[in-house]
Amino acid sequence: MVTAADIVPDSERRGFIGALPPRLRPYASLMRLDRPIGSWLLYWPCAWSVALAGVGGRWALFLWLGLGAFAMRSAGCVYNDIVDRDLDRRVERTRLRPLASNRVSVRSAWMLIGALCLVGLIVLLQLNVTAATVALISIAPVAAYPFMKRITWWPQAWLGIVFSWGALVGWPAVIASISWTPFLLWFGSIAWVVGYDTLYAIQDIEDDALVGVKSSARRLGDKAPLGVAIFYLIAVALWGAAIWTVRPEWLALFALAPAALHLANQSLRADPRDGQLALRLFRSNRGCGLLVCMAMLVVGLAPH
Repeated sequence: MVTAADIVPDSERRGFIGALPPRLRPYASLMRLDRPIGSWLLYWPCAWSVALAGVGGRWALFLWLGLGAFAMRSAGCVYNDIVDRDLDRRVERTRLRPLASNRVSVRSAWMLIGALCLVGLIVLLQLNVTAATVALISIAPVAAYPFMKRITWWPQAWLGIVFSWGALVGWPAVIASISWTPFLLWFGSIAWVVGYDTLYAIQDIEDDALVGVKSSARRLGDKAPLGVAIFYLIAVALWGAAIWTVRPEWLALFALAPAALHLANQSLRADPRDGQLALRLFRSNRGCGLLVCMAMLVVGLAPH
């Protein structure tokens, strides 16, 4: 029988994971299969970059990069849990994670990462040499990310570097070369990630303070909504600059208006004392990513 005390946000005994056979649940939990939001947020910068490059007839790239985002996000979650297993035991929201609760061995977790990386390799083989090389370089910042919250008040910035890397991959996957355009997309996405992950970190402020974990939400305190707004503004400006390099017309920038309004709404509603609201706003960025993708697609496919 499951009591109220057993149900925390990472419990496996309800929802999608609770419907799986008991032996599979810990591994599904490690991969966060019940929370696809992370895969979407990793995927969107890839899709933006392909779209703004004009797709080049390679529509299958959207699917391949989606598979790659799913596999790499899942592998990243497993890796993060390996590194953070001792910290997770001390945080209410994460104490039931498989490694923290000793229901999965570290060896088994590494084997799962290996299997997910094989899926990533299949995706990598669909890319040209330039795009594949750029994708492989991301391994270094990914490996360093879990340690950043022990070092800096801004681990969200490092997460931005990692989660936005697809912006540097999608463009050369179409064009077969690199330019300033994907870098502007990348920088804009980094600012976007810092904004939405600050919202996410609001729900953990108290636990993070207890265990000594740093975050932008703790650093900004009551000014977190203002900080989120500033980072979102920077993101929209840089996305606009990327569009300008492809189509230097003021009208083209209006394609970003729906996404800009979406982000403004998040900033105005954010409350540093309401973790549940912050979580809902964070999750709404899946829709924001779609709006940005549609903007990039309109500009990328427009006749020049």
